[in-house]
Amino acid sequence: MAPKLSEHCIPLEHPHWFTVTLAAFLVVGILVSYLPQHYKIISRKSSDGLSPWWILLGGLSSIAAIGNILTLPTSRADMLCCREIGEGACGAALLGVLQIAVQFSCFMIIVFLYITFAPREEDGEVLSTSTATLTKPPPPSRPRDPLIVGTAIILSLLVVALTSLILVIRYPQHTQSWADLLGSVSGVLAAIQYLPQIYFTAKIKDLKSLSVGTLIIQAPGAFLFAYSLFLRVGAEGWSTWLVYMVTGALQMVLLGMAASFHATRQQEKRQGIYRDSSDDEDAADSERTTMASNSDGAADERTALLRQQRDSYRPDEDHVRIVPGS
Repeated sequence: MAPKLSEHCIPLEHPHWFTVTLAAFLVVGILVSYLPQHYKIISRKSSDGLSPWWILLGGLSSIAAIGNILTLPTSRADMLCCREIGEGACGAALLGVLQIAVQFSCFMIIVFLYITFAPREEDGEVLSTSTATLTKPPPPSRPRDPLIVGTAIILSLLVVALTSLILVIRYPQHTQSWADLLGSVSGVLAAIQYLPQIYFTAKIKDLKSLSVGTLIIQAPGAFLFAYSLFLRVGAEGWSTWLVYMVTGALQMVLLGMAASFHATRQQEKRQGIYRDSSDDEDAADSERTTMASNSDGAADERTALLRQQRDSYRPDEDHVRIVPGS
């Protein structure tokens, strides 16, 4: 005779196919949506265009979100049901946790790439010497930003992990309040996170290392993600899914800005007054090539002059006398 399931685990024994399919689709979608952003930073070998505040607040928001879903009593009850239900039903029950875990991991990769490929102070000095940037001075170098961002994120991760572990083990009656707090913090940080990025992008009028492909996938996907989480945790878990509603709305703003920039540049190109960053790079390369050619030409000229002077200096045979016996 099969053991009797607890009241919470009964609905999880036979999950609805639509809920499972949507959750599984979103797990794959979240992973795929971050790949263009990862690829763009790596291919450009630069995280220029990404606001340090966007990286910092996004990392803190992701930490709060993963702490929220792991300490939420509903999620922990789902995990405990894996002792009573089948493996397939258990996997379906934990898809909501997996969604946020994948999102957390993918954004932490962005944090790592930002720190690795952050513009250095010497990069700004090289750019400032190019005639291609005479009309627009390079942005100020802040070499300490990657260190500050990385340190703050690591410390926050340790604090949230340690506090959550203590509450789950010693004070489980307070985990709902802690989860709500983390969810609220995550939502607020997610909203604040995109404000400096929106401002920074509007100021430079270029996405640079910010991926359009990621925005196209994530902006509408955030609302599907929130709906999927709502189906699992209900209205009581508002702190879990609300953050993704806010994130999706702000990503729509960035996507609209990208479309506006593209339309403006297309119009400027038709008018023949626009030169993009690749043109600037080509101009800088051409300038370096010209300088190298001039340097080689000057060296050749000096060599020819020295050879001419050497050939012209020959002892006058009329003034050279050979003294016998000397």
